[in-house]
Amino acid sequence: MFIDIDCSQKKKYNQNAYGDYYLSGRFPNMNRVVAVLSDGLGSGIKANILACMTSTMLLKFMESNSDIEKSCEIIMNSLPVCKVRGISYSTFSAIDCYENGKAKIVEEGNPDFIWIRDGEVLKPECQLIPSKTFKNRKMKVYNINLKLGDRIIFCSDGATQVAMGSKQYPLGLERSGLIKIILNKLSQEPEISSMDLSSYLVRQIELIAPNKELKDDTSILSLYCRKPRESLIFTGPPYHQNKDGYYANAFKEFKGKKAISGGTTANIISRELNIPVTTNISFNTGKLPGISKMEGVDLVTEGILTLTKTLEYLESGKPEKDAAETLMKFMLDSDCITFLVGAQMNKAHYDPNLPIEIEIRKNVIKQIANVLEEKYMKKVTVQFI
Repeated sequence: MFIDIDCSQKKKYNQNAYGDYYLSGRFPNMNRVVAVLSDGLGSGIKANILACMTSTMLLKFMESNSDIEKSCEIIMNSLPVCKVRGISYSTFSAIDCYENGKAKIVEEGNPDFIWIRDGEVLKPECQLIPSKTFKNRKMKVYNINLKLGDRIIFCSDGATQVAMGSKQYPLGLERSGLIKIILNKLSQEPEISSMDLSSYLVRQIELIAPNKELKDDTSILSLYCRKPRESLIFTGPPYHQNKDGYYANAFKEFKGKKAISGGTTANIISRELNIPVTTNISFNTGKLPGISKMEGVDLVTEGILTLTKTLEYLESGKPEKDAAETLMKFMLDSDCITFLVGAQMNKAHYDPNLPIEIEIRKNVIKQIANVLEEKYMKKVTVQFI
């Protein structure tokens, strides 16, 4: 079971900083995922600092294998109270879950999380732990077992309180209203990714706000338990040419989605499997070389130029319409990505006419793997051949 997790956020209207803060981490060697969503008091820079401090401290505790319950209790007992408003400097939701389904959730001050299974909202029991420092502060602790297909939704109160005071939503959207939007979307797209679902929900909340102006920072953290979407990207000719046939057949037998990045690599696969490569004339946008077609292969692109640009897009999150954007989407639509990287040197990489920022294939792939793991929470395996 793969834990697909993502968060979408929108700032309060006319603010330059997010008052909510989200952090997550994946530990492949432990099959474990942790995440924290914190809502800072007020909005703007002050709220951002408070939420960032809370999320960072909690994540650091959990990364060091401290028990999530004890870690959250320390934070709960430590967060000061605003002298003016008389409430905590920040609230938070945290989850520590494993791919076997075992999960622990702790909430303090944020709206109750939403747990959906087979189109129904589950109501788990919780343990209430009062603060030893503040009388009116307590946290909720849940020990649950997730199953394939389950979804967990966390949010800041900007989502449930949107449009409060309006005729249609005098008490705001509320948790019940958010649930209706979620269930309706899942009925239409039952396998929607966490990234797409969280983005959709934030957009819908913004549409509900009067004049589409959010009066509070809004965050949606979505978690989805699903079968992993696996993909294989073959780039570069193998170091030993007599192994071309072996790796071509391994590529053919792979059960997930497949991509080739590199003209030489595509020609090797074409030759060994007797499958022709044809240029996709209809795809001719951007400055990069276009996309080719090969039967049984989901995507065929040029090599080092496209990979380098893909790395740039992954880091910036601002792609242009070209082959690198298509390769980026291929990667982001996968959960577990395997790179087969040929170690045979290509003299074209040292052409002085090529841009100076282009690195050799190995280093580019290593950087792509790091970004996919750290920024996009993917499982990545790199095999040099």
